[in-house]
Amino acid sequence: MLFCPTCSNLLVISAESGLNKWACNSCPYEFPITKQMTARTKLKRKEVDDVLGGDAMWAHADQTQASCPKCNHNSAYFYQLQIRSADEPMTTCTVSISIMLCLY
Repeated sequence: MLFCPTCSNLLVISAESGLNKWACNSCPYEFPITKQMTARTKLKRKEVDDVLGGDAMWAHADQTQASCPKCNHNSAYFYQLQIRSADEPMTTCTVSISIMLCLY
């Protein structure tokens, strides 16, 4: 991005007279483009954080009696999160014992 040296507004590419030029929309400033102007910047990707805590979150989860239709175990771990506004109910995340045994 280039800015106008007289009024500090953003310069835009204009081709009104048949030649490419940087032009200011606020004042009569023009700068002819005589060579190719490119710049490439390789951006570094951010590492994704596990906002729910990952597997470590389940280590401190509460346990309750609940039957799992997939594995027929009678207990499950759960925790609740407030992920919406305060007037909405909390979200409950659950996992059965057999899945917990596979995680740890």
